[in-house]
Amino acid sequence: MILVALVLTLLFLAIGTHVAVALGLVTALLVLSIDGVPSTVIAQTAFKSVNSYSLMAIPMFVLAGNLMMRGRIAELMVELVGSIVRAIRGGLAQTVLITSVFFAAVSGSSVGSAAAIGSSTVSALRREQYPARFSAAIVAVGGTLGLMIPPSLGFILIGSIVGLPVDRLFMAGILPGLMEAALLMIGVSVMVRRGNYGVKAARPDWKGFRTRFPAAFPALLMPVLVIGSIYSGFMTPTEVSALAAAYAALLGLLVYRSIGVSDFWAVARESVLQTTMIFAVVMGGSLVGFVMARMGVSASLVQMISDLNMQPWMFLLAVNLILLILGMFLDGIALIVLTAPLLFPLAQSLGIDPIHFAVIMVANVEIATLTPPIGLNLFVISGIARLPVHEVARGVLPFFVVRLTGLMLITYIPAISLALVR
Repeated sequence: MILVALVLTLLFLAIGTHVAVALGLVTALLVLSIDGVPSTVIAQTAFKSVNSYSLMAIPMFVLAGNLMMRGRIAELMVELVGSIVRAIRGGLAQTVLITSVFFAAVSGSSVGSAAAIGSSTVSALRREQYPARFSAAIVAVGGTLGLMIPPSLGFILIGSIVGLPVDRLFMAGILPGLMEAALLMIGVSVMVRRGNYGVKAARPDWKGFRTRFPAAFPALLMPVLVIGSIYSGFMTPTEVSALAAAYAALLGLLVYRSIGVSDFWAVARESVLQTTMIFAVVMGGSLVGFVMARMGVSASLVQMISDLNMQPWMFLLAVNLILLILGMFLDGIALIVLTAPLLFPLAQSLGIDPIHFAVIMVANVEIATLTPPIGLNLFVISGIARLPVHEVARGVLPFFVVRLTGLMLITYIPAISLALVR
């Protein structure tokens, strides 16, 4: 039955059915085929999966991120950072990555970060003699940091699905996210020097930095507000999400005047649609988890791992390979929802820290957003840069070495993920 369900799901996805609908239809049929299980379980399981305090942070963080993406905030950040960084070779490319870290800390979304930064920097990169493919690739890769650096929607999903505290997951993502950013900056430095890309400013523009800083300061407070409130224990992630949304609305409506009242409602509507899509996938995935547990699949897999006498390092290597392959065909939300209920019990049976394992999973999801044919960042940047998707993918290819290096470091050095948590 499981094999038949898998084939049906793939067929639905192949004809363009939304992943939530495909999961819901197939797993509903599986539930109905199990003796002694009433049909009401379908609705009860789906509702229970989204009736979660942790998940209530998602709509507010989505709204806050969408509000911050509007207007001049991305341009302000690029100008502020560029005042100093552009005095080195490849300075504008490094500015894009540093700005990506900022947007990662306010949006929680890979696609949103890439879109906001790309619209402000792709044309400027080309004007400074960066190749078109490289310009698109660096924005696409920098956007993935939004999945690791809190507030990460991926961590909120994982915490809700497997019962881990979201605030600890957020703390666990800080050092890995900064390490990934540092590795990307080193990689860009090497590529820029080899290709002789970009224009170097004569010296840092400290006067320009001082002039631009007051305007950028209110926006710079957003990541301090989010991470500081959670790290200090002053607020839960769900409470912080509401505060972040209110602060982002204040910045957009009153401080920067980047949106009007009518624009605000448009952004709110877009945020509701995005949240609905995420919740729909979670509901479909919850039915998958119910069916797997009811049919004993999870227990059978744990027993199989035990019988194979698999070492933790071997299991983690196998998990990375599986997630990298699945990431070619599933978006990040579906990847988490489908695999987390199966993989976490296996990891815990081998003594792997669940918070460390959550960071490993998110690192794989970051790579999935860059992997054709489904990689969402490739399509977003393709539209912004006006390049075919395969050209953007070719530009991203050299960065896979950097991202895989980061994945291996995160996988086999647990302290990177657990230092702040402990």
